[in-house]
Amino acid sequence: MIYNRKKFLTLFAQTLGLIACHTTVLGQISVLKLRESAFSKGLKYIGRALELEGYYVWCSSPIYANDGQVHIFFSRWKQELGMGGWLKGSEIVHATASAPDQPFVVKETVLAPRGAGYWDATTCHNPSISQFNNTYYLYYMGNSNGKTNTKRIGLATAESLDGPWKRTDQPILEAGEEGSWDDHCTTNPTVIQTAEKAYYLFYKSWNTADYLAGKGAVRGNRKYGLAVASSPEGPFKKYAHNPVIDFSAKGGNAQFEDAFVWIEKGVFYMIARDMGVQSHEDGLLMRSADGKKWSEPALAFKAVTAYTKEGPYPAFLKRVGRLERPMLLLNKENQPEWLFGASQGGKYNTSSAMVFRCSSNQIW
Repeated sequence: MIYNRKKFLTLFAQTLGLIACHTTVLGQISVLKLRESAFSKGLKYIGRALELEGYYVWCSSPIYANDGQVHIFFSRWKQELGMGGWLKGSEIVHATASAPDQPFVVKETVLAPRGAGYWDATTCHNPSISQFNNTYYLYYMGNSNGKTNTKRIGLATAESLDGPWKRTDQPILEAGEEGSWDDHCTTNPTVIQTAEKAYYLFYKSWNTADYLAGKGAVRGNRKYGLAVASSPEGPFKKYAHNPVIDFSAKGGNAQFEDAFVWIEKGVFYMIARDMGVQSHEDGLLMRSADGKKWSEPALAFKAVTAYTKEGPYPAFLKRVGRLERPMLLLNKENQPEWLFGASQGGKYNTSSAMVFRCSSNQIW
């Protein structure tokens, strides 16, 4: 066989370029380097918030009140339950502040587990607050057995951010039929109103058989689906071509979670936590013209260690360095002003919110 040396060197250089952009994980190819978005470049770390003695704090969903005050709905559970207490003892709590970078004052628990006989008997978690017309909608996840397979999305409504809150008797979105991609649960809701006055509910789920057969720290593959309704209360009908985002083909069990969706200047944007596309510490940003077909991800935010140096922390805090549950505080033009996330650590060696200023007027 006769080799063309110039051609060989060219192909070799191209191969090295591909290797520089990808890494092998368990024999499969996974993306290593994402383009950093303008949104990410504009983030300014402010500090921790909602550090509560005796509690883990997670899932901080902010909203402006009509008077300009910031209201936040967050999850918390008792410290003695450990990090896993979110699944079997979380409650949703209301707090307020004069501004996002000012101290929050805890007001009251708005949703707590209701006990035996209810779909949200054992936990209330993943709050996502929205205002449509003159009503506030608090979407959340509950479960009835302290496990993931009964996680379902529900809803509480109120005419004021101070309540009273009225819950639905049943979940507003059920899991899929056995064998479907979303037969395990429905969780992590984020809801928007489109220009056509439809309500899009994006939700996370995965397949039970894949989950049970999985090995390692992350079992199953989390994907996102879409359900549509003409009212923010539903009934929601699942999109026929779900899941709308599926990273499993990238290899290495790449996936994501904790999506927050908003529409700005007619474009759908989604911010989420990476679970293996690039790493498990970064954030992903995607965009779409219709909320159904989404772009490849860009980098939405970096690992916590890129913004602040904390610790050392006890070994039982195994997720230090991750910013999870990213949620945005939007202004009246639906533009991001502040990013809230959740991260282990803080002065009580539990977890709390982290706050960032969004200083870029560009997203992508």
